[in-house]
Amino acid sequence: MSHHQHPSVRTIRIGAGAGYSGDRIEPAAELAEKGQLDYLIFECLAERTIAIGQQARLADPSKGYDLLLAERMHAVLKTCARQGVRIITNMGAANPLAAARRIREIARELGLAGLKVAAVVGDDVLQAVQEGDFRIEDNGQPVASLGERLISANAYLGSAPIVEALQAGAQVIVTGRVADPALVLAPLVHEFGWAMDDWDKLGQGTLIGHLLECAGQITGGYFADPGKKNVAGLARLGFPIGEVRADGSAVITKVAGSGGQVTAQTCKEQLLYEIHDPSAYLTPDVIADFSQVQITELGADRVAVTGARGRARPATLKTTLGYRDSFIGEGQMSYAGPGAQARAQLAADIVRERLALTGVETQELRFDLIGVNAIGGPAKPAAAPEPDEVRLRVAGRTASMKQALRIGNEVETLYTNGPAGGGGATKSAREVIAVLSLLLPRTLVHTSVHIEEA
Repeated sequence: MSHHQHPSVRTIRIGAGAGYSGDRIEPAAELAEKGQLDYLIFECLAERTIAIGQQARLADPSKGYDLLLAERMHAVLKTCARQGVRIITNMGAANPLAAARRIREIARELGLAGLKVAAVVGDDVLQAVQEGDFRIEDNGQPVASLGERLISANAYLGSAPIVEALQAGAQVIVTGRVADPALVLAPLVHEFGWAMDDWDKLGQGTLIGHLLECAGQITGGYFADPGKKNVAGLARLGFPIGEVRADGSAVITKVAGSGGQVTAQTCKEQLLYEIHDPSAYLTPDVIADFSQVQITELGADRVAVTGARGRARPATLKTTLGYRDSFIGEGQMSYAGPGAQARAQLAADIVRERLALTGVETQELRFDLIGVNAIGGPAKPAAAPEPDEVRLRVAGRTASMKQALRIGNEVETLYTNGPAGGGGATKSAREVIAVLSLLLPRTLVHTSVHIEEA
């Protein structure tokens, strides 16, 4: 494998096995089996995921990690162990220690005794946030304004604790909240011995991490737009591989024969995805500058990326606060055939009046005719043709679950209480866990690595 090449041209192959928590598992298994990888990463944390995981952990101390953790590990662990592929993932979510325990159990079940599994902890900064006098970035309010509604506070960690785990010989590393690109930057720092203040190298490693972190997006998934940007084989979409050299230059590719495509265009779209300022992309490791990046197609599904730079890392770490915000109640009903839109509109008017009559209190209430104005709003051109079918959606934000349930119930009563021809009613009510951010001095964040053998 790659470790036997001449040191100066040695490449490290990193595969991206997930772009979000519910992602497909087969492309990761394909990478493990056929990707000739050194590392397989799984990026599975959205902004709110940890707050939801924290609630699960409060209910059961052995939970709070990614729901697909076991299934993913069953799919790749044996192959990775056999081929010497090391796994790095943020699937620990709100409970990295429990996630590491579960991975060790699975390793034993699979006959992989001796597998070294590390948990990175320290991103949970709830105590520091509650003890300090911090203001919320989004609204300028003190953290205390959230009161009992605050569930979690997690700082985005950088690559350093992951590097520490790699240097200690961990074969699987599971973290909580880390910056997405750190999952890729860490193995590069470890393999190539980059200094933690070599800002240009860290900037280039962050670029590669950013390109890989969303998995199928860069191989043509999110990119596809039939008639404008046609992509073949989307049902068998392959996930990306980064081949990286010691100077930080990289080639983005994928497993031969897998679906999708890697082109200059797919790479450029992903480069700009979720980036506020391309010349100052703030991460815990570096302020990366992508403004001079060069993207070159070398051949089919092989794209070279170079030219990222960097500046000294910020003094603060972005910290996500998860809190109980409100409840959302929703009801839907479909109408079809002649006059469908007029009947759906009458149905909406009835529900609006019913909610007022029965005293359902909402902070926000919306009535959408899906297929007519649900996304674009009411400014629909007058000449637009009448739809043959339309679905009414009523959704409201409430202060209690009891109030939220009443919204869907009112939509359901349209079945027999008019107008004619309604069908396919659905209703739901759920608590909303929301997020806010603050900037925490990095001196208040203390990480540690726990390694045990299966």
